[in-house]
Amino acid sequence: MFTGIITDIGKVLELEKRGDLRARIGCAYDIAGIEIGASIACNGVCLTVIALGSEPQNWFDVEISAESVSKTNIGDWVEGTALNLERALKLGDELGGHIVSGHVDGVAEIIGLTDEGDSTRITFKAPDELAKFIAPKGSVALNGTSLTVNEVDGATFGINVIPHTQEVTTWGRASVGDKINLEIDTLARYVARLQEWQA
Repeated sequence: MFTGIITDIGKVLELEKRGDLRARIGCAYDIAGIEIGASIACNGVCLTVIALGSEPQNWFDVEISAESVSKTNIGDWVEGTALNLERALKLGDELGGHIVSGHVDGVAEIIGLTDEGDSTRITFKAPDELAKFIAPKGSVALNGTSLTVNEVDGATFGINVIPHTQEVTTWGRASVGDKINLEIDTLARYVARLQEWQA
């Protein structure tokens, strides 16, 4: 489990197709504190560490299934792609965002960027089948970042990103047309499911 509070901006160092896709991701984490088999969310996708190293910089390797590639924006990764990283939640850690599983539900597209004071308003188009799970003032995870929804209009929704978030995540590099990993709030999923049973 994760919280959607990004703790590092990593970078794709290598990509290799070996049946599944293998990626080497550079990071600023102390790799002495990472175990093989640990989970790290990479742009919101929970991936398992299979190798570690420190040359030419600290890095970890992950294997990514074809299923994960098909359901996320991983297919757009190239060497040099910047990634929001978060280590798995440990018992006693502060829950600063919301509960995030690292299981991406679909891919949203950025359709608008507007400066509002020092912040940036970002408008997204969600997949139609996920729109019912997105509510004003609710939480979503976008490329692994816990963000609050401002407004919803059908499958379109908007969020604001403050300067701090832009500095410590990849959101300062966002562009119209970017495909973004979307994980809906777990609570919203279960509420919708209960309503289906009661109908």
